[in-house]
Amino acid sequence: MEAFQTQERLILASASPRRRDFLTDLGLVFEVRVTDIDETLQPGEQPADFVARLAQEKAQTVAQPDAWVLAADTVVVVDGEILGKPGDEEQACAMLMRLSGRWHEVWTGFSLWRQATGEMYTKTVCTKVRFLPLAPELCRAYVRTGEPLDKAGAYGIQGKGCFLVPEISGSYTNVVGLPMAEVLEALLHHKVIAPQEGG
Repeated sequence: MEAFQTQERLILASASPRRRDFLTDLGLVFEVRVTDIDETLQPGEQPADFVARLAQEKAQTVAQPDAWVLAADTVVVVDGEILGKPGDEEQACAMLMRLSGRWHEVWTGFSLWRQATGEMYTKTVCTKVRFLPLAPELCRAYVRTGEPLDKAGAYGIQGKGCFLVPEISGSYTNVVGLPMAEVLEALLHHKVIAPQEGG
């Protein structure tokens, strides 16, 4: 038996297979609608404000009158700078070497939006992540797997990149792309889902 049952129509505004898997594993029923918004950082915008704004815009872009929409955005931040997805292998190596042997932050903003009532709940979550010191050849070997090329900050903690990270402080699922404890709390609070009752 699944842990939860979906009580309201739910749309996930994300193409991320990892976010889909998180919701599916809990037994949630939802639709997927991919968004296309301008993700340009605004002058002076801080990471928490940036991910919150993008999550809200994504949710509103795919809004349906009779549905709740869950949207999220995740970024990797080092020295106050947001690292996006690398453009090529060389850029991926440069990002990884910049993170080597250091702590950095992973920020996710998520929004739960219901167009019919105008209800909007947005929260940001930060996890601190420590990288091993990386030798350039180890970095290149990881990049050659192809995994870093579609990941913010050029690594995937849930995949081959798990060996890069000896320590985190905060939510693991947040680093993967969705802080599930906080998301579930919001979905339960707004009665979008409910714990599954026993038979």
